[in-house]
Parts: sequence; C-alpha cells; structure tokens
Amino acid sequence: MKTLVISGYRSHEIGIFKSDDPAVRIIKKALRQRLDPLIDEGLEWIIVSGGLGVEQWAAEEVIEMKDDYPHIQLAIITPFLNQQEKWNETNQEKYQKLLRSADFTASVSNQPYKDPSQFKNRDDLLLKKADGLLLVYDEEKEGSPGFLLRKAKDYTENHPLEILLINFQDLQWIAEEEILNETEPD
Repeated sequence: MKTLVISGYRSHEIGIFKSDDPAVRIIKKALRQRLDPLIDEGLEWIIVSGGLGVEQWAAEEVIEMKDDYPHIQLAIITPFLNQQEKWNETNQEKYQKLLRSADFTASVSNQPYKDPSQFKNRDDLLLKKADGLLLVYDEEKEGSPGFLLRKAKDYTENHPLEILLINFQDLQWIAEEEILNETEPD
C-alpha cells in the first residue's frame, strides 16, 4: 500500500469539543498504531480532506510522525474551496497551520460550497487515488463516515482497496492499556 486515505467521525459526532480532550490523545495513538506498520511496509502518502475531527487529528499525527518517517507525505484534498469559512477563529487558525504543514493541498471543486455533490465527488476522487482507507468508525454508531465506508465497500467490488477500521472497542483497549500503564508501579 502506497497511498492511504484517513477519515472518520467529525468531532461533534463523538462529543469532542476541545483539542485537549483525552479522547483525542487515544484516537491519535490508535492512528499511530495502525500507521507505523503500514509506513514500515512502504506507505508513502496519507490523504485527508481536513474536516474537523479525525481528519485533522490524523493530519496532526502524520506531521508529528515526520520526525521518525521523514519520507511520509501528507496531502489535504478538500471537497471545495474555503471549507473552513464557517468555523470559529481557533479552528480556522489550526486548519491554516495544517495546510501550511502539508506536502500537497488541493480542492476537488474550485468553488465554495454549493451542494452535497461536492462531498460525493471528493469521496470518488479519494478512493480512486488510494490503495487503502483507514476509518475511525464503529458500525454500531452511525455517523458521516458511514457514507464513505459504504461507498468504499461498493468500490472494492471492482477495484483493489484495503479497508481498515478503528472502532470504539479498539479505542477502549488503548484507553484501558494507558490506565494500566499509569497505575503499574515502577
């Protein structure tokens, strides 16, 4: 696998409203645990569309991982221009910083938001560009990543694409492991 798309829940879908929420650290750790072996096996590009939540946390983690894996590349491909325009100032600043740190940025549509077809077009393009899809998504908790997962499953009927999921049980195991590590005597 050379190119991986990462997506998942928007922050509001899982009740995370602050970047210092402990759940963000757990999600980033889960992403890193999945990415480390993929990078060791030849992963070169990670693509996100920059949405608030898992996609931005993934971008932040990839940027941090560049210390250990300087060859890894981050692309932020947005569905339309100025997707951040209705976000609060803090989120807009964070987003601009991510764009500046990315190795490649583009928008699928070269106009501002017009209609939901722009999200469909983004998903179509990302699946065509990727060898794999990593979703932070639990099929028991419906949310926006479900649309991409269904599209990806349909896509795999005629195209090669590896689908990887990080679900709530995976996140729970990581959280429990952290608690155990904190309580173990030295």
